[in-house]
Amino acid sequence: MTTIFRKSVLSVAGLAFAGGVFAGPIAAHATPVDAKPVAVAVQTGAPKPQGEQSHIDLNGEQTANVKAIIAATKKAGLPERAAVISIATSLQESKLENLGHLGDANDHDSLGLFQQRPSSGWGTPEQITDPAYSTTAFLKGLTQVDGWQDMALTDAAQTVQVSAYPDAYAQWEQQATDLVGQHWNS
Repeated sequence: MTTIFRKSVLSVAGLAFAGGVFAGPIAAHATPVDAKPVAVAVQTGAPKPQGEQSHIDLNGEQTANVKAIIAATKKAGLPERAAVISIATSLQESKLENLGHLGDANDHDSLGLFQQRPSSGWGTPEQITDPAYSTTAFLKGLTQVDGWQDMALTDAAQTVQVSAYPDAYAQWEQQATDLVGQHWNS
């Protein structure tokens, strides 16, 4: 049971109890009414995206990288939420482009979809520029974060990436969610 769902259930139960305690004596003297069941909506799944959202149109290479991230996530046995976090991270880091060395424009020795650095132990340049390998490396880092499933996307991504712009990942959550929804079962 997710934390959000558990808190929702406990909140509803607490309100029902409090209502019974206060309204019980009054209700005992009230005229009966024809009661009808009421539907209660309980939000489950991923949290709502935070902040203003960005969007880019994808080309064939970028779409292939989305599919590679999803395939690596499935191979690792992880849920859709892990793919959403991975794709949003890659959207921020490289716009889903498998970047090689960018010369003077490079951020140190950052490479690939996730802008991982060989000098930081992410792997060799050849490994980091392999979408399956780089995604698996990112997911390994993600699954080492306690509670990543229930964290805000930007917090989970930042814990793995340690970016100079920790809040930037949040802007890609809606597009990443849409992409996972579109390609997870294809």
